[in-house]
Amino acid sequence: MAFVDEVTITAQAGNGGTGVVRWLRQKETARGGPCGGDGGRGGDVILKGVRDLAVLSTYRFTKKFRAENGEAGMNQNKHGADGKPVILQVPVGTVATVSSTGETYEVLAEGEEIVVLKGGVGGFGNNHFKSSTNQNPFQKTEGKPGQGGDIHITLKLIADAGLIGFPNAGKSSLLNALTRAKSKVGAYPFTTLDPHLGDFYGRLLADIPGLIEGASAGKGLGSKFLRHVERTGLLVHLVSAEQENPAEAYRAIRDELSAFGRGLAEKPEIVVLSKVDLLSPEELSEKLSALRSVVGEGEIQTVSVADEELLKAFSDRLARLLQEKA
Repeated sequence: MAFVDEVTITAQAGNGGTGVVRWLRQKETARGGPCGGDGGRGGDVILKGVRDLAVLSTYRFTKKFRAENGEAGMNQNKHGADGKPVILQVPVGTVATVSSTGETYEVLAEGEEIVVLKGGVGGFGNNHFKSSTNQNPFQKTEGKPGQGGDIHITLKLIADAGLIGFPNAGKSSLLNALTRAKSKVGAYPFTTLDPHLGDFYGRLLADIPGLIEGASAGKGLGSKFLRHVERTGLLVHLVSAEQENPAEAYRAIRDELSAFGRGLAEKPEIVVLSKVDLLSPEELSEKLSALRSVVGEGEIQTVSVADEELLKAFSDRLARLLQEKA
């Protein structure tokens, strides 16, 4: 199933039920006092946060949703039943904008529920209009219509750390090694077309699919991926040891973060030279020096998923960094 991180659906909250005109039945008189109940409230349209990145794909083909209307009032001043809401599951990190109201909502926690379209209130039954001057009112009111409109839903991942870098930099392999996730791995660009998440000692790591030069302007898979970096706490910037010019590769991704804006370039960062098992000691020293020339005082680590000692050292360092940020 294709990954979906942006979709527009149409939803309608329920209308309020109508109030009714009813009368008490008494032996002494054919018609007693008023006892018409109020109508029930229409069901709301609710967004609910879940830990499932694929859930938006369910809205690719089913795009129209409607909550139940409230039921009409009843005899003996009984309130009509409220309509059932429509609960739409969305991934944690969702930003939803409702066209009819202009309101924007963010779902930031699992289980969080947000009403985005309100059901209409029920109408009044004739008992509501009884007064000292009007003992037998025939008035009732209709229920109010529920809110409706298009809802534009966009996912922005929320992760403690995000793995970024050029395609084939080793992000998916590292995520899998650190978290036992199942991100697709391959020795060619854009193996990973969707973001993947993994649990790292209770912290959330995200594999942000490979960026390329011009991504901030929409080239390749463009800002679709950069958007997922916005809510990432720590950037783990991977530069492959296979790069002929690691300094230039690092600088190119930094330029894209700066061009995209929204604070991406100011996020805390750790730079990681990956796949170092492919280098001789002399080559490793040369490429680390090249990276240092552009990273400056920033932290640089080395890692290889083929070297258990290096992998454990990096895992321990990342765990400490995330603990310090907590």
